[in-house]
Amino acid sequence: MALPRRRNLSYNRFRSLVKFISSISGVLLILFAFLSFLAPSPNESQHFHLRHHHNSFNAVVEDPVTSGDSVFHVPSSGGKLDRDIWSSRNAKFFYGCSNVSAKFAKAEAVSRPTRYLAIATSGGLNQQRTGITDAVVAARILNATLVVPKLDQKSFWKDASNFSEIFDVDWFISSLSKDVKIIKQLPKRGGKSWTPYTMRVPRKCSERCYQNRVLPVILKRHHAVQLNKFDYRLANKLDTDLQKLRCRVNYHALKFADPILEMGKTLVHRMRMRSKRYIALHLRFEPDMLAFSGCDYGGGEKERNELGAIRKRWKTLHKNNPDKQRRQGKCPLTPEEVGLMLRALGYGSDVHIYVASGEVYGGEETLRPLKSLFPNFYSKDTIATKEELAPFSSFSSRMAALDFIVCDESDVFVTNNNGNMARILAGRRKYFGHKPTIRPNAKKLYRLFLSRSNMTWEAFASRVRTFQRGFMGEPKEVRPGRGEFHENPSACICEDSEAREKATTYSRGKKNGKLDDSSRKKEVIVSDDQNDYDDNDEPRWPDLDDDENQVWPQEKLHYNGTGSDYDAVISDEPELEEMLSD
Repeated sequence: MALPRRRNLSYNRFRSLVKFISSISGVLLILFAFLSFLAPSPNESQHFHLRHHHNSFNAVVEDPVTSGDSVFHVPSSGGKLDRDIWSSRNAKFFYGCSNVSAKFAKAEAVSRPTRYLAIATSGGLNQQRTGITDAVVAARILNATLVVPKLDQKSFWKDASNFSEIFDVDWFISSLSKDVKIIKQLPKRGGKSWTPYTMRVPRKCSERCYQNRVLPVILKRHHAVQLNKFDYRLANKLDTDLQKLRCRVNYHALKFADPILEMGKTLVHRMRMRSKRYIALHLRFEPDMLAFSGCDYGGGEKERNELGAIRKRWKTLHKNNPDKQRRQGKCPLTPEEVGLMLRALGYGSDVHIYVASGEVYGGEETLRPLKSLFPNFYSKDTIATKEELAPFSSFSSRMAALDFIVCDESDVFVTNNNGNMARILAGRRKYFGHKPTIRPNAKKLYRLFLSRSNMTWEAFASRVRTFQRGFMGEPKEVRPGRGEFHENPSACICEDSEAREKATTYSRGKKNGKLDDSSRKKEVIVSDDQNDYDDNDEPRWPDLDDDENQVWPQEKLHYNGTGSDYDAVISDEPELEEMLSD
């Protein structure tokens, strides 16, 4: 009896042990399954690593980044390229031409003595500049006398400067005297001040629009009209003579006032003393702008909370999908991304950079990667004293004007956005010789920046150069008549066809081996493959009549820029529109 009892005891102990082990195993399996559910997949883990590296403001870009078998190492040199990085190809064959034609009657022959047009501009310096330029043309369409425009003194920029404190008003009036009659203020009526009738016109208002909407008001009711919030209120497509008048205003009549001009020249001289050539970078990376963009810049929860709080100031802003915004090219490049783009395009660490910017989100921490790539880093605050800047520092438009001059005079102009200053300077630099103007093809560069850890520097740089074709300020990058006129003044760009044909003949002769040694020295290489422009890279924005919700279909914009969403803002909150204007 003892033996069976022992066997039963052993058997019960074994069963208990099995149950215990089974229970432990079950718990471990459940725990393992739970952890597996929470853990990211290998692809997600890799994506997070790439995204973090891509967006981090603190990335040390000169150190190699290893991913698998490839190494992404940013060289200090721009490398040897088969092109001149400081000039635009074929620029010598194009020049600005805005002279009046024989059929364009003089102002004294068409101006009506009882018609007066006044305007009130809107936004920052460059948005106001477009308004002033278009106001002259509008006055010509109406055969009216133009009153010197009023500058916006109550906007987000809070600059109390008047026209004569920013621009040379006497030069403005005299240089346009044959085109439009301009006076400094309305004459008095019956010994009293004359208050004009105020109204607004739609965005991109055509010649017929002005004749149908504004002229009847002038003729039948008041003889003097003031157009308020006058920015982008004139159509892109106009008669050629009117387009050329736009150019005469923008590129010749609008000259900065002497104090601004002299200080601007001083800043340019100081940059030239440091280096024979320099790049000017217009860097838009202010907190307000980033909040509006709805993009993700890698700052994590802290960034989302800070920028989210700013966004709440504007009720009209809806929550955006950050990844979608970046895929569509609507996110301004970070300072680090701008630096990597420039290095890939061939600019080495010895290049001097002048940076025009407002308050940069993240401050020095954000700028560190760019400065590590380009240590010769300057701004007006570092090359001028506080005493020298004192007459300008309390006025945002005057400070912006100083930056405008230094950027305009630079050998290469670069921007991380497609705002008003970028577009105004792009057009101006085309008119005055097609100096290189680099604006990022953000839609394509986005994918490249995201995956750069998986490729060599050589592959990365090659793709950057490919993607930037058509975004470098070369002649004929944008087809005539396309794009915002202030950005692409095609009616005012003429081509020296004879010189180009001679150069092409020399080039063909060399290729066929028919040029002697003396002819080879005169040869100019001309390439016809410069326009690798992809229409699919252009976001297209309808021009809305923000007063009457009317679309003017003949005036759709076409950009080959970063996909600026600033002009798409039609808001009941003017501060938002003005903040984004420059």
